[in-house]
Amino acid sequence: VQLQASGGGLVQAGGSLRLSCATSGIRSSSIYSMGWYRQAPGKQRELVARIRSGGPTNYADSLKDRFTITRDIAKNTMYLQMDNLKPEDTAVYYCNLEGTNQFRGRQYWGQGTQVTVSS
Repeated sequence: VQLQASGGGLVQAGGSLRLSCATSGIRSSSIYSMGWYRQAPGKQRELVARIRSGGPTNYADSLKDRFTITRDIAKNTMYLQMDNLKPEDTAVYYCNLEGTNQFRGRQYWGQGTQVTVSS
């Protein structure tokens, strides 16, 4: 199972970015949930948003008004639309997958993509 995150970059405050996480090596029916996490320098990794099979989502309270998580099952890809970005959103963003069926109890991580928001 592999996760490939992309879409990070440098953006000015108030701008937008869309992150993508492409999965391979696992069928969508064996994915229980997927999510985005981020880690800023000197801080712990924190949840940004998660999406479960069937569509239910949950967000970090401070981000739900600006970030939107979606998933395109046909493309085996998860997205994170980030709007009205702020300098405090600067971090490495990681995608995560939690399996089910024969992958139950397993978690997988992507390599991370850097998001830098300038003031």
